[in-house]
Amino acid sequence: MKVSSIKSYLLDFQNQFADSLSNQDSQVKVVTDNWTHGEGGGGITKAFTQGEFIEKAGVNFSHVFGSSLPPAATVKRPELIDAKFEALGVSVIIHPKNPFIPTSHANVRFISTKNKDGHERFWFGGGFDLTPYYGFHEDCVYWHSMAKNACDPFGTPIYPEFKKNCDDYFFLKHRNEPRGIGGIFFDDLNWGFDRTFEFIQSVSKHFHTAYSNILTKRKLTPYTEQHRDFQLYRRGRYVEFNLLYDRGTLFGLQSGGRSESILMSLPPLVTWSYQYPTAPNSPESNLYIDFLKPREWLVQGSEFSGSDGIIQKKARKC
Repeated sequence: MKVSSIKSYLLDFQNQFADSLSNQDSQVKVVTDNWTHGEGGGGITKAFTQGEFIEKAGVNFSHVFGSSLPPAATVKRPELIDAKFEALGVSVIIHPKNPFIPTSHANVRFISTKNKDGHERFWFGGGFDLTPYYGFHEDCVYWHSMAKNACDPFGTPIYPEFKKNCDDYFFLKHRNEPRGIGGIFFDDLNWGFDRTFEFIQSVSKHFHTAYSNILTKRKLTPYTEQHRDFQLYRRGRYVEFNLLYDRGTLFGLQSGGRSESILMSLPPLVTWSYQYPTAPNSPESNLYIDFLKPREWLVQGSEFSGSDGIIQKKARKC
């Protein structure tokens, strides 16, 4: 298998996305940290802090080896218990300072395994999702249009399936509430090496374009301390999901990964206010009513123009 080509692509993606964040925010501080994994391999962490628009972000590459897969990877694959593994991936998390810029997460990854009888297998996984604090319908339609554009060259049934996967996965069961407005999510994907590798390249490129344009569009929006307070409160939901449910976080910690890089997904500031008040018909209450529920964002006439990164609708707003 062409692991070297995956590694080369992932490193390029990491560098390109990291550079675009720096270009978006001239004040942001960037630390590049090379690290090693106990059983073999390592990674490169690019940490962003203290920006004008980006409060905290991580663009992390890892390529690690292990003598046995952690429980997070084998709970649904008991045949892979004690299998040796090799895993490569890039994870991106952006926590903006401006509450009108959504938080976003993306991941593309590759895992190969060899079990005790020598049987080898591999799969790809990943996706991207959006977590707004203040909802804009046009941004949600654009985001899902870009997700659909990433999938459609590989078959029209793919976007609906992977969108549903995302809605189901990024759901806080204890709150009975979605984490955000979703996107696409896939795991255990193997359409053959070449075609699946092409797909994760499409996913990463469309994520890069989509989030960069939303960030550009919203980063100069004026905000108040009230907006900021609501953002910090809603960030608590992000922390709850990542620590309770996120399989990537569990995989990294259980496989002996570098905690500092794995937990970079957590926001720098967060509050848990008891029964946070939201006024009726306010933007805060509308987040719950209009945005934090699984829905079809792409309806007739709501799609945006292609994958060129221009937020421009074809017809009406969703």
